Amino acid sequence: MGTVRTVVGLFVLLSSGRTPKDVRVGTDDMTPPSAHTVAMRPRLLIVDDHDGFRSIARAMLEGDGYDVVGEAVDGATAISAARSLEPGIVLLDIHLPDIDGFAVSEALARLPDPPAVVLISSRPLADIRQRVSASPAVGFIFKDQLTGEAVAALTG
Repeated sequence: MGTVRTVVGLFVLLSSGRTPKDVRVGTDDMTPPSAHTVAMRPRLLIVDDHDGFRSIARAMLEGDGYDVVGEAVDGATAISAARSLEPGIVLLDIHLPDIDGFAVSEALARLPDPPAVVLISSRPLADIRQRVSASPAVGFIFKDQLTGEAVAALTG
């Protein structure tokens, strides 16, 4: 019986347009609602011009508990997608076909509710270290070292 009320309560809450950071759920009539918390999955946008990488990153991050809300293949599309989808995190390739990831990260930082930007690349960090440090991004991950844990370590 408690599960039915919980599901109905979640439906009412979510259909009201509110999007809480967490939803408290009681498991039965004797458990106070504050005793259990169901965390919302972090919303993430993947920006990379390689289809294969986006596909692998999506599968891995969804498996690690992220809600991948969209993908973009270039900087202009990334900025537009971030405005409309409002992800909490943007996984952003530095080397894009139109605008580089540093310029995109600066544009995203100017949004009213800016996402945490995690820069990614397969190129040597020595070539871009100063630009990464000067960017508004929360950090950098090599593509071959990408995991949900690595993203979480940078985004909290």
